[in-house]
Amino acid sequence: MAKGKTPGDPGEIARAPITARGKLALRAARSASWASRKSGRGAGNMIGGLIALKIDKSIMTQLASYRRTVLISGTNGKSTTTRMTSAALSELGEVATNTDGANMDAGIVAAFNKNLHAPLAAIEVDELHLPHVSDFTSPKAIILLNLSRDQLDRVGEINMIERRLRAGLERHPEAVVVANCDDVLVTSAAYDCPNVVWVAAGNSWVGDSVSCPRTGEPIARDGTDWRSTGSDFRRPAPHWWVDDDHLYGPDGVKVPMTLSLPGRANRGNAAQAVAAAVAMGVAPDAAVAAVSGVREVAGRYSTVQVGSHNVRMLLAKNPAGWQEALSMIDHSVDGLVIAVNGQVPDGEDLSWLWDVRFEHFEGIQVVAAGERGTDLGVRLTYAGVGHTLIKDPLAAIRSCPPGRVEVLANYTAFLGLNRAIEREVARG
Repeated sequence: MAKGKTPGDPGEIARAPITARGKLALRAARSASWASRKSGRGAGNMIGGLIALKIDKSIMTQLASYRRTVLISGTNGKSTTTRMTSAALSELGEVATNTDGANMDAGIVAAFNKNLHAPLAAIEVDELHLPHVSDFTSPKAIILLNLSRDQLDRVGEINMIERRLRAGLERHPEAVVVANCDDVLVTSAAYDCPNVVWVAAGNSWVGDSVSCPRTGEPIARDGTDWRSTGSDFRRPAPHWWVDDDHLYGPDGVKVPMTLSLPGRANRGNAAQAVAAAVAMGVAPDAAVAAVSGVREVAGRYSTVQVGSHNVRMLLAKNPAGWQEALSMIDHSVDGLVIAVNGQVPDGEDLSWLWDVRFEHFEGIQVVAAGERGTDLGVRLTYAGVGHTLIKDPLAAIRSCPPGRVEVLANYTAFLGLNRAIEREVARG
């Protein structure tokens, strides 16, 4: 390396260590992505990444070798925190990131390939993939948000995921691990790491951490504090924490923080994004300003006009995410549409609906929608929530009184409704 250069400097990137086979893989990936877009089959990022990996299995390592990379993982909040982390890291330079939420190997390769010259990267990673993606990318920092049940038919038992993450982190003692100390399972995964930044990011869902993942003994809770009754494993003292107005950090850092995104959980996401950015060299004030400017994430939290309805879109994927999203519902709105599908990306087992504490929405017209709207309707009935059933989410919106409508949907219902709204708006 030339004197005075560091990995990520423009001069160094021009000589990035991509092999001849790797360059062929990237050219083929870009061609495949272009063909996918031209044929109307989608953005083409996934097919491009898949082809690149088929040609050169080491391409992810090559693409990460000259960047300073932050990986973001957990059950909920990955896309939002990745967007916030990318915004904060932009204070240091150009950032490669997977803004579309494609968080497995092919999507990650596509994100790197889309911005070959970026010296920095903020990469969302599926929690099952985090251990081997860390091995491939040697990240400078890893953000661990939370762990809870999600798609049991795909992911499996949550304590197994914690053990895999713990083993994966042990292989990267040099990485700064930014971990949510309010989450028992995340704390257990990061507890033995030599370079941990603890963030009190909050955790309103405790249904999956009633026992210690290390001893099996019960977890005792006292307010925000928690401890294992079978060992000295307990909540660490946080380095960063938030209240309703400020973010607090090491060495007396206290920064006013007013976010554009709603919800207590997003304040926690912002705190972890800022902590990671500061570990990478961003000034706290600049990092907070950057995350505060994030207004929507791949359509989440966005507001769109649909006829006589002003619609705000919220996404939830699992019991913890649904519980948090329900807390964001504005009870003064004119209508609430809750849409649930049960396709493979959602998880086909919807028994988790019975774990969510659905509120009573007195005075709001609630509509159950989606392919599994009948299942949802049964759950709402038992929760004492008066509702109607209209399976088409767009028709469900139209059935609400004119004015403001909140839409809460799971993954494929959210995507399908967004596409339907785009077509509706395009038709005028």
